[in-house]
Amino acid sequence: MAPWLVVLFIGAMDWGFYAYSLIATEAAARVSCLYTSASATTVTDTTTVCTYALGQLRRMPNVGPTMNTCAVGSAVSSASPVGVSASSVTGPDGNSAAQVSVTYLTPVFVPTIYSRSTSISRRRDIQILSAGLPSSTN
Repeated sequence: MAPWLVVLFIGAMDWGFYAYSLIATEAAARVSCLYTSASATTVTDTTTVCTYALGQLRRMPNVGPTMNTCAVGSAVSSASPVGVSASSVTGPDGNSAAQVSVTYLTPVFVPTIYSRSTSISRRRDIQILSAGLPSSTN
């Protein structure tokens, strides 16, 4: 009975790590896109987007406090597990919007038969504030 409990515990711990990775990557994309949507001049500022994304992913085991650069786009590797891209797009309402994509490459947490890193990507779009918000008709 004890071997099965160990396997279940390792599986639950592994699942928790991937769930936390998904949440942290989503937060990194959201925070970075909020920054780029501040004005038209910050839309493509990938250096600061990298700083915000790394701030959200600092607690990941393969990021840590010493990492200060990101890969370009989704070209992540074990040496650079965080990739960012920022661009200006046209939103569904026809206004200018900021689009940020954050990719995170997970480490192999529990070595098993399926010992591969998993790439997690999240993309966010937010209307650029300087483009003008819809006016209220109160």
